[in-house]
Amino acid sequence: MKKKKEIKSILTVGKRKRAIARTSIKPGTGKIIINSKCLDDCENETFRLLIKEPLLLIGDDWKKFDYDVNVKGGGVIGQAEAIRQSICKGLVDLLGEKVKKTLIEYNRNFLVYDPRRTEPHKPPHSSWGPRRYKQRSKR
Repeated sequence: MKKKKEIKSILTVGKRKRAIARTSIKPGTGKIIINSKCLDDCENETFRLLIKEPLLLIGDDWKKFDYDVNVKGGGVIGQAEAIRQSICKGLVDLLGEKVKKTLIEYNRNFLVYDPRRTEPHKPPHSSWGPRRYKQRSKR
């Protein structure tokens, strides 16, 4: 008779632009703690909705675990996308291929790193932006 392996915790990392989120997933009641604050206490509604979007797709299976997230760098939206990527990666490890298929079908960035970055500004006119040049007149 085989004993079922009990899950202690899973550590995952999610990245978006300059933001890096590290998530520890443990068996629990569905609490999401971000930098020692509960997700429901966050004032920014867009931030909350971005993080909860993949969880709504999965159903109620995610409520079996507690999520302790540490996020640094980047802006608000970059951090939200890094958090949801790290949570999704952990849930795929725990819940399997069915969840992975659902998430990738809806939005591939839930699981896959996005390498796009902003282009650096060019030297002579760095305040103009990366590609703007002086306007030329024909006459």
